[in-house]
Amino acid sequence: MQRRMFLNIILVVVNLIFVNCVYLSGEDRWKRYEQKADSLIKLMTLEEKVGQLNLITANMATTGINKNDDFVLMIKRGQVGAILNAYSVEYLTKLQKTAVEETRLHIPLIFGLDVVNGFKTIFPIPLAQACSWDMQMIERIERVAAIEASAAGVNWTFAPMVDISRDPRWGRVSECPGEDTWLATKIAQARVRGFQGTSFDSVNTIIACAKHFAAYGAPVGGRDYNAVDMSLLSLFEWYLPTYKACVDAGVGSVMTSFNEIAGTPSTCNRWLLTDILKNSWKFDGFVVSDYTAIHELIAHGVAENDAMAAYLSINAGTDMDMVSLAYLNYLPQLVKEGKVSEKTIDNAVKRILMAKYKLGLFDNPYKYLNKKREETWLMRPEYLQLAREAAAKSCVLLKNEGNILPLKKNISSIAVIGPLAKNNNSHGSNGAAGSIEIATTLYDGIKSKMAEVSQIHFAQGCNINDGDTSMFYEAYRIASQANVVVLALGEDSYMTGESKSRTDLTLPGVQLQLAKRILTLGKPTIVVLFGGRPLVITELAQLSPAIIMAWLGGTQAGAGIADVIFGDYNPSGKLVMTFPRTVGQIPVYYNMKNTGRPVPNPDQSGIDYHFLSRYIDSPNAPLYPFGYGLSYTTFQYSPVKLNKQFFSQNDTIVATIEISNTGNYDGEEIVQLYIHDKVAEVTRPIKELKGFQKIFVKKGETKKVTFFLTVNDLAYYHSNLNYTWDPGEFELFIGPNSNTSNKITFTVE
Repeated sequence: MQRRMFLNIILVVVNLIFVNCVYLSGEDRWKRYEQKADSLIKLMTLEEKVGQLNLITANMATTGINKNDDFVLMIKRGQVGAILNAYSVEYLTKLQKTAVEETRLHIPLIFGLDVVNGFKTIFPIPLAQACSWDMQMIERIERVAAIEASAAGVNWTFAPMVDISRDPRWGRVSECPGEDTWLATKIAQARVRGFQGTSFDSVNTIIACAKHFAAYGAPVGGRDYNAVDMSLLSLFEWYLPTYKACVDAGVGSVMTSFNEIAGTPSTCNRWLLTDILKNSWKFDGFVVSDYTAIHELIAHGVAENDAMAAYLSINAGTDMDMVSLAYLNYLPQLVKEGKVSEKTIDNAVKRILMAKYKLGLFDNPYKYLNKKREETWLMRPEYLQLAREAAAKSCVLLKNEGNILPLKKNISSIAVIGPLAKNNNSHGSNGAAGSIEIATTLYDGIKSKMAEVSQIHFAQGCNINDGDTSMFYEAYRIASQANVVVLALGEDSYMTGESKSRTDLTLPGVQLQLAKRILTLGKPTIVVLFGGRPLVITELAQLSPAIIMAWLGGTQAGAGIADVIFGDYNPSGKLVMTFPRTVGQIPVYYNMKNTGRPVPNPDQSGIDYHFLSRYIDSPNAPLYPFGYGLSYTTFQYSPVKLNKQFFSQNDTIVATIEISNTGNYDGEEIVQLYIHDKVAEVTRPIKELKGFQKIFVKKGETKKVTFFLTVNDLAYYHSNLNYTWDPGEFELFIGPNSNTSNKITFTVE
C-alpha cells in the first residue's frame, strides 16, 4: 500500500511538472531553456563543448578530411553536435541512441538535411514555386515537406534559400525566390512558417535555416562560389532584407555563404554575423557554416591553416562548423592559448543547446523517431495532389499565338518530341529522398489526358546536350503525321543547381536545330521548356507559336503540365526573373536605375540622341520582363485611381483599379503594383514592386482591386543607411507585369 501511494505521489509530481512546462508562456519557457542550457554548460568539459559545435556528414569519407575516422566513435566521444545527410527512423534511432546512452552527458543530436523542394514528395523547384505568387500554397508545400522529413527523423532543414539573384548564369537561381527583394521577403516568411509551424511542440515541425548569409546570389560573372563586390547601399537595399524577413519570422538557424563581401568571407565576417545578425537584428538562433566553408578560408587567402580559420570563424560569430572539423581539432588549443575565450565557446554552445531544448529533444530524444509515423506520413495522396497543383501553378505561359492552347482532349493525334518528353528527372538538384522512378513525365501526363480514340506518338529527336543529329529524321517523320506537336526542350536537373553555372544560356546541344526542323512543317506546335533558370530563347520565341515555361516541376511535373496544356488549369504564373534576349544583357532586371542618359531619352536640348545608355546590336529591353505571364483568357485594366493626390505622412494611400475578364475562360490574374520615387536623396529604380493581389475573375466579370500603402512603403536606404522616405512626387503603376505604363502620380508632403 505504501509503495503504491509513493508511486501515485511521484506520478502527480511528474504530471505537475509536465503541466507547468506545457503551459509556460513563450517568454517563460525560453527563460527555462536558458537556465537549463546554462546549467548543462557548467557540467561540460571544454572538449564536450567543442563537440556540440561540430556538424558532420553521415559519410565523412566524402569530405577528404579524416577519411578513416569512424563518425559513430566520434559520437561516443561526445565530439558531435549534429549530423547531416542522414535519414530514416531505423538508422537515426541507432545514432541518437549512441548519443544519449553512450556519452557522459547524454546530449541528443540534431539531424539536418537539404529539404529544399520537398522530402519524399518532390515539388517544383523554389524558383518555379515563386512564379505562382501564391504564398498560401508555398507555405502548404513546406508544411508537407516538414511533415515528411520529420516522419523520417529529420528535424532541421537547410532551407529556405533566400538569396536574391539577377544573374541566370548562376546555377543556384533554381533554388532562389527570384530577382525582386520585396516579393522574396514574402516568400521567405511563408517558407519559414511552413517548416517551423506554430510550435515546436509538434512532432512534425522542424528548424528552418535561412541561407546563404549574405548576398550569395550576386557572384561576379555568375560563377558559383565567386566573390561578391557591391556598395553598402545595394547590400542593405536589395540583398539583406530577405534574411531579415526570416529572422522576423523566427527562423531557428542561419547558414553562412561561401562568398566574400568587400574582401571578407562571410564565414569569418564579424560585422555581418555578430554586429548585424545577432546584435542589430536580435537573432536568437544559431549560425552554421556552409559545407567545409571554414576550411575554405585558407583558399580564400585570409587564413594560413585550419587553426587560424577556426579562430577567425568562432570569433566572428559562426557557431557550428559544417564538416571541416576545424573547430573540433583546434578550438581547445586556441582557448588554452588565449586566442579564443571560453565565454565565446559557451555562447555558441548555448545557442545550439537552446535549439535542442526548443525541439524537445532533451525531454524525448526519440521524438522524431517513430517507425509507424514514417510508414504513415510519406507520399500521401493529398501530398501528390498538392504537388500536381504546384506544378500547374508554377507554369508560365510565355506565348500563345492564335490561341493554339488549350488543346482539345479528343484531338486525333499528337507527336510528343524532344529529349525531355520522357525524362522523369524533374526534381531539381535537391531531390532529398524523392525517387525519379515514380515521377510523371510529360509524355505520361499528356497520354493520361487524351481520349481513347486519340493517338500519341513519341520521338526523342536528340539528346539533351550533345551534337548528335541522327534522331532528327525519325522526329520529323513522327511530327509530319500528327495534328499537333509538343516539343519538350531545355535543361534537366543535372544542368542546374550548385556548381552548375553556365556562360551559354541558349538551348543545350542541338535542341534548337531540332525545333527549327520540326517548325518548318507548319504544324500547331507547343514548346514546353524545362529548366532551373531563365534561358535565352530569342530565336525560338520568334519561330514557335506557343511556349510554356514549365521549369523543373517535381514528382507530379508531367501531370501538372498536362493540366495546363489541356485547359484543366488556366495558367496564371508570372516570371520572378527576367528572361534576357542575349547573355550579353546579363545582369538584366526590372528594377534598374535610369542613368543620366536613359532610353528613350526625354527632350533635352544639346543632347545627341546617339549617345544614350544602349546597345548598338540589341534593344535594352529583355525578351520577357519580370512579372510577365499570359493566360488563356484576357484581362483589361482600367485606369488607376487614388483616394486623393496629396498625402501627409499619416495618411493611407488607397489605389484602386478594375480588372475585367474579356476572354472566353475563367482565370486568375496576378495584379501588380509598382512605385517610382521621381526625386530622391539617392537614385531610385524606375519601378519597385510594392504589392500584388492574385484574383480569380470569371469570364465577362469585372472585379475591383484595392491596394493600401503608407509612407513606410515609400522608404528606402539613404546614403547614411537610414531607412526613411522623402517627401515629393511619386508615380504609382498597376498592371499585369513590370512593363506596365498604367500609372498615376501623387505627392507626399
